[in-house]
Amino acid sequence: MADVQKVSSGIPGLDDLIEGGFWPKSTVVILGSSGTGKSTFAIQFLMEGIEQGEQALYVTLEEPPEQIMREADLMGFDMRKYYEKSLFFIHLKGRNFKKMIEEQLPQLVKARADYNIATRVVIDPMTPVIWATTDKLEQRELIGKLFYTLKELGVVLCTVEEHAKPGETVGEDVLLPIYLSDGAVHLEYYPIGGAFNRTLKLLKMRGVHHGEGVYPYLFARGVGIVVRSSPTHIPEEQSRSHIKTFDEAIKTAEAMKAPARVIDRIKKMQKHWDYDYSPEEALQILFSSYGLKRGG
Repeated sequence: MADVQKVSSGIPGLDDLIEGGFWPKSTVVILGSSGTGKSTFAIQFLMEGIEQGEQALYVTLEEPPEQIMREADLMGFDMRKYYEKSLFFIHLKGRNFKKMIEEQLPQLVKARADYNIATRVVIDPMTPVIWATTDKLEQRELIGKLFYTLKELGVVLCTVEEHAKPGETVGEDVLLPIYLSDGAVHLEYYPIGGAFNRTLKLLKMRGVHHGEGVYPYLFARGVGIVVRSSPTHIPEEQSRSHIKTFDEAIKTAEAMKAPARVIDRIKKMQKHWDYDYSPEEALQILFSSYGLKRGG
């Protein structure tokens, strides 16, 4: 499988932990409680593909497409520009999930698969499918069929709301999606202050020697989630203006002839950076994720 091209996650710092990205036609579950950034993760994943000329299918089981695009705008992602061009929505709130998964979805997937266009798929959130029935066997059949059908198009990323009880590492209601998926990423939030006050852990990633630690991450508007996958050297001079730090990063990126979308992300990050802390570490992770070597 060494000659198979991996699919980039679009999350700065994450691909370093999973040997370059996700396997094609795999299913990955993103689980976490409210506020951990599951939808941000999903939007980044789709936008990474769209910006590389791929298509994206967003299956939403709760919020309407307009609300999702509005929330993406607030994060610095312009999804509207691609709406009904390379970004397509299926809104299934209140539908009969069993009928949709067993009858309607296979027909839709077959119609799209015939065009043989690289496609990324997001199901956000998948929780209503889990709650559609209390019968564990029927849950397994529904989720298994959903995964099997959609990954014919490409990588499928599903978000799952976690409701862990005290003492549980992972909530019981998400064990089945984790078991049936090819990969599972656990996001956690610790309201203790600081930029990196959320953590990511890879619970599984089939066929990959993945990172086994607990990795802090932050949100940077215009970039999204940035994962600290390894210790990063920070210059000693921390008192300088953030404006200067960003300006130097933009000049460096331009000198390296970085892709326009990378420079655009740095500019958006500069515009909306509202942490007291230096952006140096987040910038270095961003540079590294696009293969750009930047000195301290």
